Amino acid sequence: MTLSTFALTAHATEPLRVGASFITSGLDPAKGSNGWALVSHGIGENLFTVDKNGVLTPELAAGAERVDELTWIVRLKPGRQFSDGTPVTAEVVGTALAHTFASNKTALATGGMLNFAPVDELTLKVTTEKPVPVIAALFAEWPLIVYHLKAGGTAVFSGPYAVKAFQPDAELDLVPNPTFAGADTRSPVTLRKLADGQSLALAFEAGELDLAFGLPSEVVGRLKANPDLTVKSFPVGYQYMAFLNTKHPALADPKLRRAIDLAIDRSQLVIAINGGSPATGAYAPYFPFAGKTARPTDVKAAATLLDEAGWIAGADGVRRKDGQVLTLSVLAYPQRPDLVTMLPVVKAQLANLGISVETKIVENVSEVAGSGEFDLFLWAQHTAPSGDPAFFLNSMLRSGASLNYSGYASPAFDAILDQFSTESDPAKRDEIAASAQAKLFEDVPVTFLVSPVWYVGLSKRLSGYEPWGSDYHVLRGEMGEAN
Repeated sequence: MTLSTFALTAHATEPLRVGASFITSGLDPAKGSNGWALVSHGIGENLFTVDKNGVLTPELAAGAERVDELTWIVRLKPGRQFSDGTPVTAEVVGTALAHTFASNKTALATGGMLNFAPVDELTLKVTTEKPVPVIAALFAEWPLIVYHLKAGGTAVFSGPYAVKAFQPDAELDLVPNPTFAGADTRSPVTLRKLADGQSLALAFEAGELDLAFGLPSEVVGRLKANPDLTVKSFPVGYQYMAFLNTKHPALADPKLRRAIDLAIDRSQLVIAINGGSPATGAYAPYFPFAGKTARPTDVKAAATLLDEAGWIAGADGVRRKDGQVLTLSVLAYPQRPDLVTMLPVVKAQLANLGISVETKIVENVSEVAGSGEFDLFLWAQHTAPSGDPAFFLNSMLRSGASLNYSGYASPAFDAILDQFSTESDPAKRDEIAASAQAKLFEDVPVTFLVSPVWYVGLSKRLSGYEPWGSDYHVLRGEMGEAN
């Protein structure tokens, strides 16, 4: 189907019905992960983005030039507007991004605190706290959505859709942004949050959805047998992993963490979720900075490490130390159905070593992760959302980082990350990423599990939809735009 045919088929006065297991927690772009979600929903844009081919490219920006080690000039595209008609200017963009940097600690991960000064209507001077060799990658990071901060604290955005109504944790009604090209050919959208992957599949199968994003793999065969439905798979930049809570007494011992890493058979996890490949490290295999070899499984070596750490198996096969049973709490969350599917497999593999495992599925993911009330937390994370390896490592594993759920603190690891701030050559940044991953393999604050593929379900109305960008660009301008 050609794009023009797809667009004409998609456009109608009836809203496109979209379902997913996630929805933005709110409309404040500076809070938590809302910036990512609002871009994913087609509401907001960044200065730079990663396109469908994985190439870092300008979005609201026209380009950027370096002045000195800490200073950049960012030029904006002319003629762009927010959904209320306000022009996208250097002053408005600078005010919004300054608000984000003051409100969201994750925004500080790459360049520290940034300062913004308009030079003229479309030119913005940016001063970073730390050197940033690739400024485009920084401005493509998910916290740095661009918006117009209005009086009273509300925000409006520049993406292809604008918010008509929002029911927190339930539904989002979108209408075409009248200032975005092709608005008159774009359909409204109703985005629903479904409780889990099975609920999503049932709603899609019942004809309630035109787009079901994130179908669980076990239903794919059944859905493909229906001639009225289309199911497409695609590789994603996300990695499935498990954070190990290094602040808990038992897991403070790196020998125990290494044993857990070696005990997990990633090929069995791939079988369980019916797709993907065993993880080679922190990144999806199509990135140049990804590892080349699947993470190893060696149950005998894992058992030896447990013995060396003092966790000895008794006659009942259960490992104890000083009379205490080795018990670990392992968590997952339903917004990523594959993690729930993997949970019993991980439990069985650890139990095979004599480790007692208590599993739990939690809804309030960030709150629980931030509380530290877990031993292992199965997690899905896009580890290169800006096409660069540094952001994930800086935001989730650097000592004291705002999203460092494992509590990992290593001056040696931080020193490796520091090299990113002075190196712009892509090949050398790949080498830094390799060194960082080697240190993580040694210390194991996180164990990398699977590079997944994901599935989307499409009705006849959207059968020409092509998924890309993981879940960073689910709703896009061309979904109903005639070209």
